[in-house]
Amino acid sequence: MTLGRSLFAILAHAAIALGLYWPGMATAQLRLPSLNLPQGLGNPGLDGLVRPVGPLLDRVVPGQLDKLRLEGVSELLRRHPDVLETDTRGEPVVRSEILASSPTPALMAAALRLGFEVIREQRFELLGESLVVLRAPAGLSTGAALASLRGLDPQGAFDFNHVYLGGSSMALGGGTGANIGASAGAGADARAAASRGGVGLIDSGVASAHPVFAGTTIEQFGCGGTRHPAPHGTAVAALMVGRSDRFRGAAPGLRLFAADIYCDAPTGGSADKIAAALEWMARRQVGVINLSVVGPPNATLGRVVGAMLARGHLLVAAAGNDGPAAPPLYPASYPGVVGVSGVDPEGRPLPESARGPQVMFAAPGSQMVSAALGAPPYRQVRGSSFAAPIVSALLAQSLPQPERDAAARALAALARLAAGSNQATVSNATGHGVVGAALRMAPARFR
Repeated sequence: MTLGRSLFAILAHAAIALGLYWPGMATAQLRLPSLNLPQGLGNPGLDGLVRPVGPLLDRVVPGQLDKLRLEGVSELLRRHPDVLETDTRGEPVVRSEILASSPTPALMAAALRLGFEVIREQRFELLGESLVVLRAPAGLSTGAALASLRGLDPQGAFDFNHVYLGGSSMALGGGTGANIGASAGAGADARAAASRGGVGLIDSGVASAHPVFAGTTIEQFGCGGTRHPAPHGTAVAALMVGRSDRFRGAAPGLRLFAADIYCDAPTGGSADKIAAALEWMARRQVGVINLSVVGPPNATLGRVVGAMLARGHLLVAAAGNDGPAAPPLYPASYPGVVGVSGVDPEGRPLPESARGPQVMFAAPGSQMVSAALGAPPYRQVRGSSFAAPIVSALLAQSLPQPERDAAARALAALARLAAGSNQATVSNATGHGVVGAALRMAPARFR
């Protein structure tokens, strides 16, 4: 495939991102999400495999990410059977909850007559959507409740409230999706960064007091007014906007819009929380949004993703770590989303990284360091979760606000940059090529 063909392909991706999208375009292949264990599970996974090698750094033994996922999901379900279960294909879902996207008044009336209860309702005005979370009638399983709603309105958009987990080695928690307002950071650097726009993060909580965020403006959302700093969200955020004497993210000091969808709750990362976070990003006019989370396709999430892309937002998502033969994970596999895989320092795809047409770019994903909670303040990270924020930060510098033509130009420019490093083909492993190789923070810097 020639370089011209490569650029043609990126323009096709851009056309999808500019609104030529509908949720049914994606093949609905379900797969349990790549593992990122909720905090407090006590799983002997990567967070437990640390050993100090210096005063500033914890070194993580990466292990096999694709082997951790099933164990972690099983443990999560075992510990929280009162609030979590699986759907008919083994996907984690919130027990007894059904999502109804923009339901008609007639459907709602019929559902109430059958014994469904409205748990909460949200209107996403900018996206032209509404979302109703329903509780299944007493004595009816979640699966049977979903089937009954689909029977009432075969054209309606109903689904389980699937739970999405992180795409790499660090821990996550859960959240309420309520706005908790602003802010970390002050001074001339923060004001200058704010004037350049910002970048969005949908993940677990960010430890805004970490030294790498000094001088960075962070506007936060979620958790009903409380803060839940977490390892994963902090590390991902630092790779985008962090800066210290030893550490530098891809776009240091850029304003960060951070939505915590976990908040240490067992139901954290559910599809309705992600939808609410995306709608908040739309209201804040955030051009580029990073989602280092993975899971199955979901009717509600697909509709909201499509609406965001049509407005000119760029959504960047981790492709996941289930291995090269695994079915695609979402939201990275929705058409128009920028899927990102990880590579090692030599530019070789990580053995656990996903492959497929959903991979648009690759970025550093191993033998690298990011911010950590507590002491030491840095640790080694691995996986597509930590490659995606590098791509997000690079794109955000060209797209401070959502705008369809500007989004297409930003994607095309990044594709040319990747193609410039001898990437003349579109690869299922690295997409249009590796970007941000020089942004890797090597562990040797912290010893």
